[in-house]
Amino acid sequence: MYGIFLFLHILAATVWTGGHLVLACGILPGVLKNRDIEFLQRFENAFEKIGIPALIIQVLTGLHLAFRMLPDTSMWFDFNNPISRIVSIKVILLLTTIAFALDARLRIIPKLSQDNVVSLTWHIIPVTIISVLFVLAGVSFRTGWL
Repeated sequence: MYGIFLFLHILAATVWTGGHLVLACGILPGVLKNRDIEFLQRFENAFEKIGIPALIIQVLTGLHLAFRMLPDTSMWFDFNNPISRIVSIKVILLLTTIAFALDARLRIIPKLSQDNVVSLTWHIIPVTIISVLFVLAGVSFRTGWL
């Protein structure tokens, strides 16, 4: 079962991170240049159909994998243990992603217009960077980088 959970976790990470890289590097520059929020909204609507399930799969499989490595959750934030350090970094990244998503969904997206599209950029860029950091943290389980 470990292999299945790890495969699903990595597959979901490719969808989530890849989608955000496409958004930040491929879609966003044109949206900002042309103030084309409709194009951005079309991309977001299409991506949400696979991006949100991918994020949910990542969270569920990530929790399973973390419990498997560290069954005692009180150890998850022990920065002296290399595995605990990576688990805690991933939890912190997840909570930061959730905070950005809630703020965007509740405050910015309902009022999105050509005049405030830049404010959404200040959510897209950090969430994209965070998603890449998630990948780095995941790779660190094998490489020990973090």
